[in-house]
Amino acid sequence: MSTGPHAEDDRRTLWQMPPRPPWLAQVNALGVTMDMAGVVPLDEHSLLDAARRNTGLDDFGDSEWLPHFRRLIRAMEEEARLNFFGRILTRSDLLVYLEARLNITEAYKRHPEIDAQQISAPVFILGFGRSGTTILHETLSQDPQFRSVRMWEALWPWPAPEEATYETDPRIARAQARIDVVNAVSPEWANMHAQGGALPVEDIEFTYSAFFSEVWGCGFQVGSYDRWFAAQDPAYHFWWHTRILKLLQWKYRKPHWLLKNPTHMPRIPQLLKAYPDAKIIFPHRDPVASADSVVNVEGTIFSWRTDHVYAGDEFAEWIDVDTRVRKWDDVMRWIDEGTLREGQHAHILYADFMHDPMPAIRALYRDLGLAQDASAFARMQTFLEERNRGTLGRTASYRKSASSDPRVVAEREKYRRYQSRFGVPDEI
Repeated sequence: MSTGPHAEDDRRTLWQMPPRPPWLAQVNALGVTMDMAGVVPLDEHSLLDAARRNTGLDDFGDSEWLPHFRRLIRAMEEEARLNFFGRILTRSDLLVYLEARLNITEAYKRHPEIDAQQISAPVFILGFGRSGTTILHETLSQDPQFRSVRMWEALWPWPAPEEATYETDPRIARAQARIDVVNAVSPEWANMHAQGGALPVEDIEFTYSAFFSEVWGCGFQVGSYDRWFAAQDPAYHFWWHTRILKLLQWKYRKPHWLLKNPTHMPRIPQLLKAYPDAKIIFPHRDPVASADSVVNVEGTIFSWRTDHVYAGDEFAEWIDVDTRVRKWDDVMRWIDEGTLREGQHAHILYADFMHDPMPAIRALYRDLGLAQDASAFARMQTFLEERNRGTLGRTASYRKSASSDPRVVAEREKYRRYQSRFGVPDEI
């Protein structure tokens, strides 16, 4: 992967920004004439003071988060190239996460017994992004033995969710309203990724309030923060991860958490240190095809906030073939060495899931030793049938690599060991 300007064979150069809605283009054009940083400040003092005023609270908890937060907002100002609406959206988001942090801290102060909660045998869906992780997550969440973190409780985890009102909580509508804003900014987004106030989210979406996660590199072009995070011990990230799950299950728990986070893949040993009895599902898809899709999705996400998508070398790690190969090499080594024990990991091919999902799902349950229930499988089947009839069954269009491209030929050779080990078919 080149540094600085992209090489000609870099798939990021193929991505094109979709037309902006007229209202959004007008807003951003107006912002150019203003002091955007003064009108929409993203400095520490302004953000922390606003969060305190909005909640009436002043304790953000431990001090370890603050250096992470400072590094992040500096990268946002210096590297993210935010336009006017991008600054508005970013300030709004940061306040939600800061307020969540204040409320989580207050919850633990009022109810120290929350910390005694035990998290038993959580199930994690890992693997490369755009390999069917989201649809698999949604499908398995139809099984009543699983509890997944929904968008609304990820944004506003306090008061702790309760079983009696879980499906009717007013925070669902609040979360949906925020998603509606994104869909208005980017109408094509709805066909790329299923989102809804009551739908499950990735782990990185409920750990925003740690300000210590690769989630920021998925939403912003902040290369310095990404590189810095990659060099850190992730223990604090997993501590906050556990802290939130304990709070969310305090008044509503099920036998297992069902979680999804492709970005946990390089940190599996640390994940297992936090959750020794975790079970891990690895979806597998042609890595050339998934890389094309990742570029399209991330370009779209970046475009919510900037007019300069892929202008630098941000996001290189996520599509660099050598880095991606190394991640699967590590997984194979952890399996062979016994870091991932038999019965602790299971595998599913994207092609099998898309062709005939239920046999593939039953195989996952068998390999992981999960309780199988005919009614749960029936719920999954019904969910998939209804989803495929709706708008979310449509596939977003994007520029795909050609099998004859010299870059693809070279990538295919590097992925050969991985694809052979897990029987991953070529899709391109």
